[in-house]
Amino acid sequence: MSSPTAGATALDVADWRRRVFALYAEVRSLPPAEGHALWRAGRDELFASHPSTPLLPADRAGFAGLPVAGYDPAWRFEVELTDAAPARFEVETGTDGTVPFERVGIASVPGVGDLDVWRLTTYGGGVFVPVKDRLAGRGTYGGGRYLLDTIKGADLGRGGAPGSLVLDFNFAYNPSCAYDPAWACPLAPAGNTVAVEVPVGERYP
Repeated sequence: MSSPTAGATALDVADWRRRVFALYAEVRSLPPAEGHALWRAGRDELFASHPSTPLLPADRAGFAGLPVAGYDPAWRFEVELTDAAPARFEVETGTDGTVPFERVGIASVPGVGDLDVWRLTTYGGGVFVPVKDRLAGRGTYGGGRYLLDTIKGADLGRGGAPGSLVLDFNFAYNPSCAYDPAWACPLAPAGNTVAVEVPVGERYP
């Protein structure tokens, strides 16, 4: 979530987040497959050219796009949250201090399993849903990927029913620490680890 990388100025980071928010807003306005194509192109552009890219300098010259599987509508779900016992976890970061999360519910995803839904309890109060699937470490990032991180703009919107979320695994993406170990990222806890393989979304070679 935070990085001490020299040269990533406050204005650069603000512009990155502004562009991510705008990208997801446009994604939500489109049919899912079209939104996914836009999302892939937008992220490739940010990674390739933005001053706040998490790519290490050695990886930028030969960058030809992030490895993302083609869109599969079977991996898009609208899920309602169910109540869960209170739970909390904290992440130590380099520049943001201790970042605390509280569980606000559980999303039961058909054919996938249960995922804890977390709320950032400090600035902004965003919703955070990571996922670590059976391919972790051998096709997807070993620490898990993010489905939602609304405080940073990664938000696919609400479902049709009150209290529901859109969880589209085609939009699962790697945290910045997958590309630059200087970043400190919340990784998927036990309640966000599933036993199935999730072959869609951003991959990790």
